[in-house]
Amino acid sequence: MRPSLRPDELLGSLRPSIAALPDSGIVEVVQYGMERPGLIPLWVGEGDATTPSSIGDAAVAALRAGQTFYTYQRGIPPLRQAMARYLSGVHDREIAPERIFITASGMQAITLTLQALIDPGDEVVLVTPVWPNILAALNILGGVVRAVPMTLTDRGWSVDFDRLADACGPKTRAVFVNSPNNPTGWIMPREEMEALADLARHHGFWIIADEVYNRITYDTDHAPSFLEVMEADERIVVVNSFSKNWAMTGWRVGWVVASPALGQVYENLIQYNTSGVATFLQYGAVAALEEGLGTIDAVRETCRIGRDIVCQRLGAMRKVRLARPQGAFYAFLAVDGETDSRSLAFRLVDEANVGLAPGSAFGPGGEGFLRLCFACSPARLSEAMDRMEPMLS
Repeated sequence: MRPSLRPDELLGSLRPSIAALPDSGIVEVVQYGMERPGLIPLWVGEGDATTPSSIGDAAVAALRAGQTFYTYQRGIPPLRQAMARYLSGVHDREIAPERIFITASGMQAITLTLQALIDPGDEVVLVTPVWPNILAALNILGGVVRAVPMTLTDRGWSVDFDRLADACGPKTRAVFVNSPNNPTGWIMPREEMEALADLARHHGFWIIADEVYNRITYDTDHAPSFLEVMEADERIVVVNSFSKNWAMTGWRVGWVVASPALGQVYENLIQYNTSGVATFLQYGAVAALEEGLGTIDAVRETCRIGRDIVCQRLGAMRKVRLARPQGAFYAFLAVDGETDSRSLAFRLVDEANVGLAPGSAFGPGGEGFLRLCFACSPARLSEAMDRMEPMLS
């Protein structure tokens, strides 16, 4: 009988960069508290509403009709056509179906894009704090992160554009911007998008725009988009997802908008990674675009009410400092005297039975903050505020 290998021997034979990947700071807290009876989970980016029945019914009908075989790598034509109509209407400019590629989640849209662009040693300028999966995906590929942290002032979160421009150097392969931003709710102004587009044209780097929260805004119908300031034949990739706007987080369906010239590239990458998105899920996504636009308004209104509750209650707590988010559905709050957000998140689970995400998970500029998702019912949020108030006042 052959001797068994020790765990350290198995791990030691992996790629060192993979073996050394840190645990997700968000998932770490979730796993610590998820089995607690009565815990209020505000730690991940989803609300408490289920997917509208019209979307689910369309997927079930396709499943029952036998739509269970291998499918188009770029996405089924009805979905790409529906997406083109939707995006063209939102952004008031024609977005052709040939620019749209359907992926197995917004995260996969990001991963495939990075696979297409990043070799080991390539630099990616990244506006932070940002969702930790972006940092992990870059680490896996051997990319070098040049972080440009935002700052919190009395006027809210902002990024110093001159600092962003200065971070772009001869090794810069891409600039990654998430707007509206997870976790801060910051929205990049259109004039800064235009300035960044000009910078990219001058230096020849790519812009990767994560616009997953583009419709979750509180003063406009949608946030400014790079689809509105750059042309189809430029070095721009916009990634998005059905998860947030249509309450479809568990469906794992996203999309890419890029130049038609990249069509075969994305087709190949999708083939070699997942072989495509399940057809019946794509028909649910068609229904979301054609019948579920009212869902976006409902999600936005839920978030608006949640934002008002959370900002009012947290703003009255003596130790808390936060900015009213412009978009997305998170409050990113600092607590006076607390510099270890991971420790504080664990204490909130233990002492308040409320789950928040530690700011340290979101990269440079995140430590000292906590992220709270307010895309859920007023009753749940009010109860969470009641529980946290003794610790934060």
